[in-house]
Amino acid sequence: MIKLEFISQVKDFFTSNQVVKICAFFVFTVIMTAIIASQNFFFQNIIENGISKRDIIAQKTLTVEDVKRTEQHKKEVAQKIEPVMAPAEDDFIKGNLQTLQSSIMQIRRKDVEDSVKQEEIGILFDLSDDSKRDFVINYLLKADDNSLHEVFDKSAITLTNILQKGITEKDYEKDNIDTIILNNLVSNVSKRQVSVIKALLEQVIVPNLVVDEFATEIARKNAQNSVKPYEVIFQKGDKILFEGEPVTRLKRDALRQAGYNVYELNWQGLAAIYIIVFIATALFLGFMKFFEKEYLEPRYLSISAVLSMLLALIGVMIPVGFSSYVIPVPAFLMLMSIFTNSRVALVASVIMLSVMAVGYQYNIQFIVTFMMLTLFSVILMSQIKYAKRVDLIKIGFNISIAGVILVLSIYILEKCLIDVDNVLILKDVSFIFLNGILSSIITLGSLPLFESTFKIITSYGLAELGDHNQKLLKRLQMDAPGTYHHSLMVSNLCEAAAEAIGADPILARVGALYHDIGKLKRPLFFVENQSYFLIENPHNKFTPRISKMIITAHPKDGIEIAKEYHLPLVIQNFILQHHGEGLASYFYNQAVKEEGVENVKEEQFRYTGPKPNTKETAILMIADAVESAVRSLKNPTPEEIEAMINKIIVERLNDGQLSDSPLTLKDIKTIASTFSRILRGMQHNRIKYQENLAEELQKQKINMPAKLDEDLENKIKQLEGENKPEETPKTDEDKNA
Repeated sequence: MIKLEFISQVKDFFTSNQVVKICAFFVFTVIMTAIIASQNFFFQNIIENGISKRDIIAQKTLTVEDVKRTEQHKKEVAQKIEPVMAPAEDDFIKGNLQTLQSSIMQIRRKDVEDSVKQEEIGILFDLSDDSKRDFVINYLLKADDNSLHEVFDKSAITLTNILQKGITEKDYEKDNIDTIILNNLVSNVSKRQVSVIKALLEQVIVPNLVVDEFATEIARKNAQNSVKPYEVIFQKGDKILFEGEPVTRLKRDALRQAGYNVYELNWQGLAAIYIIVFIATALFLGFMKFFEKEYLEPRYLSISAVLSMLLALIGVMIPVGFSSYVIPVPAFLMLMSIFTNSRVALVASVIMLSVMAVGYQYNIQFIVTFMMLTLFSVILMSQIKYAKRVDLIKIGFNISIAGVILVLSIYILEKCLIDVDNVLILKDVSFIFLNGILSSIITLGSLPLFESTFKIITSYGLAELGDHNQKLLKRLQMDAPGTYHHSLMVSNLCEAAAEAIGADPILARVGALYHDIGKLKRPLFFVENQSYFLIENPHNKFTPRISKMIITAHPKDGIEIAKEYHLPLVIQNFILQHHGEGLASYFYNQAVKEEGVENVKEEQFRYTGPKPNTKETAILMIADAVESAVRSLKNPTPEEIEAMINKIIVERLNDGQLSDSPLTLKDIKTIASTFSRILRGMQHNRIKYQENLAEELQKQKINMPAKLDEDLENKIKQLEGENKPEETPKTDEDKNA
């Protein structure tokens, strides 16, 4: 007994809702990890510890770049590039010369002894040769002003010549400075002036050319890019690897071109991929929990998981080296948008792109292109009305054009820096163009399959169900024409009201078309069909309780028919909820009259429910009652129509039938005004043309041409003949009619 109880507890634990969700989470993450990592395992079958386990023969001619030799050559070329020098601030150096000259002039003007002046000027100059130092100091103190200004001017001109040619750090050595000054001296300079000019310039000259690191790096990059790669050709039939041969970088690249995956994945790599998948999945579920709770249902999560695994599987199946622009990311986004919404599709696409970029080592160009295409596609999908399937083809074409522009823009930018093969550009542009169009075709083709598999009805599926040539609607039209006409009127009301308050108009219209299909089981027991078939009301022969059972059974009967015709669950909700738990008041009042109020309970005459729990089903409840009530009025005025609508809404509110629906008071007010506007149009008065047309035509005979007058006479006689009452025999059938 204890053992059975323990087994039962274990069973209950593993079948509990929370445990099932956790298990599904881990199963999905494990499968996704296996798919992403699967591309790496085949390589381990032919390579072990970096050594080939068997001979591998090229099945086609392969041209492989020897990356190691190419990189070595690029380094050698880059090292030979001299640093690019850039000029510094020349004004600073010229300013130092002017400051030095001004200081000399100020010392000359001082009223002090010559020894003091010599000492102060000596401080300004750093000259190791004492004899040269004494000569320069004496010249600067003893020379007349004209000679001194001439030396200053020639020094400035010489400095300008030097700075124009530039001085580097290497040049900034004493021996080189003397040579540079002598090579740039102006003409007509005496030997005495040369010594003074050299002394002046040696004090102020500093390097004015510095290394431009950025320009130097660009120059070296350009030199490296100009290096042609070393290429090794494996002809068809050549052995890429011999058994026992070490696998070098060149051989790995050859294997990659031959279609082998060359990444060795150990358990650490598997754990890293699983962690990435785990975090990505948790982020997606967190987003859904906080922002899109309505899509946390198993069916929506299931289709999201299947679409994600299919996209990852396609990424694995594409050979390494083949263009990654063929991956149908737009198809993934389109399907996610249709089955959920644009926000969920955007988040799912970004997460999948991130995981695939890491797992499959995609380049940054691919990521940028598809990230921007994803944003563009989401905007397009959010604007679609899902009325025509051809709209998806148009969106696919627009995605193709946007993809071509993005890929071309990226390659144009790359060509400014490196040389890109034009054939590669043409291939990638062609692939991205075909990707958008094929994605829309894939979306259209797979929609019915996913709809039937996951029991999710999309707007396209709803549009198909709303086709009046559907088998069930045709049956309703033939077997219960009054109900069919009523459903048409109600569907128009529901669609307009749903659109007015921001609900789903297509869902509201289609749900209204099918809401009364339960009446097909006993169509003659409903008043709208009795008048069509000209029969007596059969409820006159039944007690109110039996009539109530027949009438209130039509939602349940409708569910049985809906399952028979495989109508989706969302449409079945309309069938079940359109009366909610409302009171069959007519039969209730009859029962009260016959049995007494103390013997009749309201609960016995209520529908089984449930109450409407969506905006669309709540709209249907109101529209169903309003249309029937207004149709029962004879030539109602707009005020009577509005009063009837308000009366029905107030009754439903007071009875609590709208308590589970998300409708706000503002929504209800909008619904009432929409119903009033449409019903006024349906109930407009018609002019009785036939009764007084002959009289009006007779009045218009005046001043008409003879031919027209004759034609008009004939027309009047014809009308007068049509208006004469026919004498027909009175049969029982006519009397009943």
